[in-house]
Amino acid sequence: MFEFDQYLGFLAFLTILTIGFWLMIFLLTFVIPYWLFGATIENIKLKLQEKRNQK
Repeated sequence: MFEFDQYLGFLAFLTILTIGFWLMIFLLTFVIPYWLFGATIENIKLKLQEKRNQK
């Protein structure tokens, strides 16, 4: 059915596919929301600081 090198290639493909899947899940559920939330908070702080400096 499979020769040994085909078996290793298939295992490598499954490994890369699984790593990519979990990396995508991690990025979509943790990294991107964390980045957006931090950027929003920083923009709000900068706008408040500008308002204080103008008075």
